[in-house]
Amino acid sequence: MKAFELWIGLRYTRAKRRNHFISFITGTAIFGMVIGVAALITVMAVMNGFDHTLRSRILAVTSDIIVQGNGVPVTDWQSAERRLSRVPEVTGVAPYIQAQAMLSHSGLASGAVVEGIDPALEHRVNQLGQDMKAGSLQSLASHPWGIVLGRALARQLGVGIGDHVTLVSPQGGVTPLGVTPTLRQFTVVGIFSVGIYAYDSGMAYIGLPDAQALYGMGSGVTGLRMQIRNPFRAPLFAAHLQKRLGPSFYVRDWTQTHENFFKALGMEKLVMFVILSLIVAVAAFNIVSTLVMVVTDKEPDIAILRTLGVRPRSIMLIFMVQGIVIGVVGTMLGVLGGVLLALNIPTLVPFIENLFHVQFLSPQVYSISQLPSKLDPWDVVHVAVASLLMGWLATLYPSWRASRVDPAEALRYE
Repeated sequence: MKAFELWIGLRYTRAKRRNHFISFITGTAIFGMVIGVAALITVMAVMNGFDHTLRSRILAVTSDIIVQGNGVPVTDWQSAERRLSRVPEVTGVAPYIQAQAMLSHSGLASGAVVEGIDPALEHRVNQLGQDMKAGSLQSLASHPWGIVLGRALARQLGVGIGDHVTLVSPQGGVTPLGVTPTLRQFTVVGIFSVGIYAYDSGMAYIGLPDAQALYGMGSGVTGLRMQIRNPFRAPLFAAHLQKRLGPSFYVRDWTQTHENFFKALGMEKLVMFVILSLIVAVAAFNIVSTLVMVVTDKEPDIAILRTLGVRPRSIMLIFMVQGIVIGVVGTMLGVLGGVLLALNIPTLVPFIENLFHVQFLSPQVYSISQLPSKLDPWDVVHVAVASLLMGWLATLYPSWRASRVDPAEALRYE
């Protein structure tokens, strides 16, 4: 691009319009890009905030790595626990037993995943002890046949601390009448809440010796849970550990355990990006209409430039400069507004809620009571590049049309 093409294009951009409607459409195009880019950056930051918050809450109650026997209980788990604890990247190892059961109380019943844990070791692999709302996780060690329930599960059964629930296990004894389920009464010694309904409504914890006796595991366990220094290296660590342990063990990491959940979050983020990009696309179409009207308004000027020897390619570049300037200004203002809005969501949302006496995320309905925000610089870059690209594409047709203006026809009635 030559200097005179850039100079004329910028001069046309700054010049006062004879047709005020063109100026209005130009302002509308810039404003549309600002709104679209700012909205896109803000929504992406909120989606990142939800993703980060939910990941943190899931990792608080689940382990980074799970090692299970391949179809059989792990019997000599104490020696396995000692060996795994000596691995430099491992920060904690704890045994567990997992099984399905039905819990009932006063005619109310609900299915649950029951896990047998060692309270003395469980804090090494998750933060369940910090999420206790009533009672204590350590009570499982001091109260034989005690049980800790999720808050939603306890509400469904209508129980509190000190109440009794009946656990019905499908792994029962064999009698002449067939397999009969095992029934055992437990005392509620704790209630927890992690803020994720699937856990609060479907999880129950009992002591490891009680689970071994209830499910006939002897001294064995279902497997071992592990915590490592960097949870985001869990897939690589799990693959390496699987090779070392061989086919007699089955190793899973937290991304596999909750694969469908995180895939759904990623898909939702992608869909939101595509949908909100349409706002920027609509603003880009305004650039097309703006430049088409500018070309029509400037046909005499184009004809004079052509008669002075300016090539069609230069005419095209002159009008592309105008469209690119509109796109750049709209994108930069949108990026600035979006970044400021995303960074101040934790302050702005409570202010709006107090001002209008509303609550966007009720803690009785949602697991997250405050709108989270986590700005990712790469998301800002992607949004800015997409916006600039759409702005540039919008200049191609009007600029090509300007380069095809016939000087004789344009000057005929001048």
